[in-house]
Amino acid sequence: MRTVIFDLDGTLADTSGDLIAAANACFRQMGLGDMLDADRDQGTALRGGRRMLTLGLQRAERFEPSVVDQYYPILLEAYAQQIDRHTVLYPGAMEAVAQLCAAGYGVGICTNKPERLADQLLQSLGVRDKFASLVGADTLAVHKPDPEPLREAARRAGGDPARTVLVGDSDTDRNTARAAGVPSVLVTFGPSGDDMAALQPEALLDDYADLPALVGQLIGANS
Repeated sequence: MRTVIFDLDGTLADTSGDLIAAANACFRQMGLGDMLDADRDQGTALRGGRRMLTLGLQRAERFEPSVVDQYYPILLEAYAQQIDRHTVLYPGAMEAVAQLCAAGYGVGICTNKPERLADQLLQSLGVRDKFASLVGADTLAVHKPDPEPLREAARRAGGDPARTVLVGDSDTDRNTARAAGVPSVLVTFGPSGDDMAALQPEALLDDYADLPALVGQLIGANS
């Protein structure tokens, strides 16, 4: 079976608002106040908790790797408590997933969000059952851009890892697909969308309505 594997943050859903809120909760505990802005720092938020903590501490001129390590689990717990207050799925995402499933593709998720939190978020959004696989940052001993999580997501979705496409929004996703020897599609509607063309993916995606046709062009029909 051919498979389509999606990144989560910044690809299927805009999770930046809730991630920034969790990071700012940490900064308030440190006595620094809110160091990140929901609009200005969207791109950093979608790169993960450690990136957000690093940026805020650098702005406060208080950066120490040990502080990032100390507060990272606190950030994750704060995020888990309010994981879907601001998060929204991107327009057309689930319609595209439904079309791919109807066309016979296996569909799964490969994210660098911890698996527990990814599962919690998908359950909360009511879409967990639409994906045949979910591989998070801690599911295996390695995470993206190592290619093995992508391959495992394809296998768990019932597919051949060599006959898959990765849909993502970052250089991490581009490099993961390249390491796996499969094509990538990078979305342009996220906060870093203008930078995606420079990564030279096999395709750019401006609108989820175009994804099923793009997948057919890249890895063929699954019928």
